[in-house]
Amino acid sequence: MENFNLVQLDFGFECEPLQTKKKTSKSNKKRTNDFVFNFMDCLTSPIIVFKSAWQDTIPKDILKNIKLSRLLCSMKLEEMASLTETLAYMMPRTYEAPMPTEWVNIYTWLGLQYAIQFKNSDQLNAMSEIAPSELSEYEMGLLNNLRRWIYDKRRKALKDKLKNAEKSEINILSENQKELFEE
Repeated sequence: MENFNLVQLDFGFECEPLQTKKKTSKSNKKRTNDFVFNFMDCLTSPIIVFKSAWQDTIPKDILKNIKLSRLLCSMKLEEMASLTETLAYMMPRTYEAPMPTEWVNIYTWLGLQYAIQFKNSDQLNAMSEIAPSELSEYEMGLLNNLRRWIYDKRRKALKDKLKNAEKSEINILSENQKELFEE
């Protein structure tokens, strides 16, 4: 249930009172924890790729640039995977079987965006001949859904990784404590 404060000013008009919402702000500790987790997410989260026999064929320069593109997305406050990360996810899928036209357009557009952001002019010229200059609204919706899905999977994997590390630390500490008191 939301708490509303009612503001009633009587100017002789017959109007309903305006409702104002109290602003609730996050505590500094919560904001700091969010910042730290987001920063860890950008730098240490695993790279999510389509499960395929081809997942080893992703070029190293794309994998290398994923952390930087994650940081750029985080700075823009986008809660989605970066375009580079989405390109890396889709790449093994393209080797499996032909894709529908919408996904081909999305994949080539992602390649063009990667070339614009990280490549030289020769590669950019080659990509601009192949890729559409912009995506339709439907294709952009498909792309954004995929980016959100990758983002959620990535963050869940990081949380699981942190939980497992915490459990192993607790086990190591308890074993060390037993050794200290045994004699």
